[in-house]
Amino acid sequence: MSVPLPARIVIPVANPATAEELIRLGADLLEPRTGELTALGIVEVPEGMALSDGATRARHARRLLQKVLDFAPEGTPIHPIVRIGRHAAEGIVESAAELDADLIVFGWGGKTPGKGNGVTAPFSPTIEEVVRDAPCDIAVVKQRGAREIRRVMVPVRGGPHAELALRFADAIARRHDADLVALHVVPPGITIAVRAQAERALAAFVQQHATARVETVVREAANVRNAILREGDRADLVVMGAAAAPTSGDVSPNLFGAMPEAIATRSRSTVIVVKTREAIGRQTFEQLAARAETLAAADRAAEEARAVPTRVERWFGESNFHHSEFADLRRLVNLKDKLGLTISLVLPTLDEEETIGPIVRRAIREMVGRVPLLDEVLVIDSASSDRTREIAEAEGARVVQHPDVLSRYGSFRGKGEALWKSLHETSGDIVVWADTDVRNWHPRMVYGTLGPLLHEPRLQYVKGYYQRPIVEAGILREGGGGRVTELVARPLINLFYPELSGFIQPLAGEYAGRRSILEQIPFFTGYAVEIGHLIDIAERIGIEGLGQVDLERRVHRNQELEGLSRMSFVILQAVMKRLEERRKARLFAELGSTMKLPRSGRGRLSLEVIELADMERPPMIRIPEYLERRQGPGMGALGGR
Repeated sequence: MSVPLPARIVIPVANPATAEELIRLGADLLEPRTGELTALGIVEVPEGMALSDGATRARHARRLLQKVLDFAPEGTPIHPIVRIGRHAAEGIVESAAELDADLIVFGWGGKTPGKGNGVTAPFSPTIEEVVRDAPCDIAVVKQRGAREIRRVMVPVRGGPHAELALRFADAIARRHDADLVALHVVPPGITIAVRAQAERALAAFVQQHATARVETVVREAANVRNAILREGDRADLVVMGAAAAPTSGDVSPNLFGAMPEAIATRSRSTVIVVKTREAIGRQTFEQLAARAETLAAADRAAEEARAVPTRVERWFGESNFHHSEFADLRRLVNLKDKLGLTISLVLPTLDEEETIGPIVRRAIREMVGRVPLLDEVLVIDSASSDRTREIAEAEGARVVQHPDVLSRYGSFRGKGEALWKSLHETSGDIVVWADTDVRNWHPRMVYGTLGPLLHEPRLQYVKGYYQRPIVEAGILREGGGGRVTELVARPLINLFYPELSGFIQPLAGEYAGRRSILEQIPFFTGYAVEIGHLIDIAERIGIEGLGQVDLERRVHRNQELEGLSRMSFVILQAVMKRLEERRKARLFAELGSTMKLPRSGRGRLSLEVIELADMERPPMIRIPEYLERRQGPGMGALGGR
């Protein structure tokens, strides 16, 4: 019976410039229809430093890791990710477990200095640590730069590692239409009957574990290593299994056995040495006891990692991006096409005639005309009283008034209402929202939040953040914006939702999400929509599914202090509401929905009472009209509506 090839392969990459052969070999070993590669970068943060201190290095590592995307064959899904940890080996093991990997592929640079005993170690300490407690199958590649693979050789001695080696060699040979040679070495001077028995055993082994055409070769030789080297030098690639563990149960000083390591060191061809996970039935009591202690330590480490401060620090380091990482729009388009995704840009407006024209013009020119990154550009207007709608339509956007959408459910004032209804009016797999009161608008406001979603499948929702100067008395002053964030939202988050405390600007108006999560969450109809998104999405998928991206600088229209006070009041209401729902208890006897604004001046005193309360729209997936539209014909195409 044919055993499936790995569906998920992790390739730790220390140097992206030398990773091409590893990526190509990893692609050869993938399950053809469902497999995907992960190129993994690890940033080590020493003990005594906060994990969040690795954020800048992680950003740099991600930028370098983008190079590996060019190495993957056409049609091969590949995701570059960076993880932060105390030790590289721990990061690799944790990532392999997180991704449910079937195989880890290491590059082997050769011998490394010993650990103070004068003995040269063939593998790096990181590889040793991972292999000795392997969470999945392992392949170590001694690279010789093989570009054309026309002949693959497998030395066969039996055992589970040899089975894995033949299966992998078979897959590579089939991908390259290469010759596959299975070699078995026997002692010289054996009888004809013994040789015939060896030949039959080799043929049966090959028939059981390979599907490509295989040449079986039995060689008589006193020196097995030299015989394998001679045959291997005629091949472009040698794939061999690790040596069996000593029968005594002692731990071998060689990770893969002396023979495979010697072959990999001396061969002129690229060599892959593979090792299956050890079956528990083959382990001694002492090994099982040691394994149990290792697992207990891993459980303790995992429990520590689940503590909120540690989780936030790690998240901050691993999930902090910069828009420049995604500035190559053609690369984004290629990735979008490989993933089979569609993208909608939504621009909410209310009296934005001064800024909407340049924004729509540039979005369509740069991200529809020059490169087809966006499949749809929608302006969702909230009954503007100026020329916003006419200007946006003249620039080529489709414009919809949000009171006209799903009208049988009524309409509320507010940005959140417009965003909720824009889900109904668009059909992209990814929805990008960007504010339109921005004077220095740039396409990075779109590709910055979109890029992480295309590159990292784990992410479901990405927020932007930026420097926010403020205009006072007609003068632009740096660092004065974000007053509601700093005085209201951040203290609330740190008090009640500390898992979200790593967000730099939780109320920012630039963000993107996968429709599959956006359609499952409720929307506050006004100012609280952004804080509601973060709380509700984190509740469903954890902060590991969230990201943030540096968009550098944003100049926009600032509200007066009274407007900020109203915004703060509504945000406080929303957070209190979510707290009560989370605790499943009434925390406050009454949540006020009216705000009293004292007025004084010129000998007059008054108290203005304003009704201020965000309503809440249900998840869009519950709306029958939305379901009907999503299931209707032609939903794969975004135009023509």
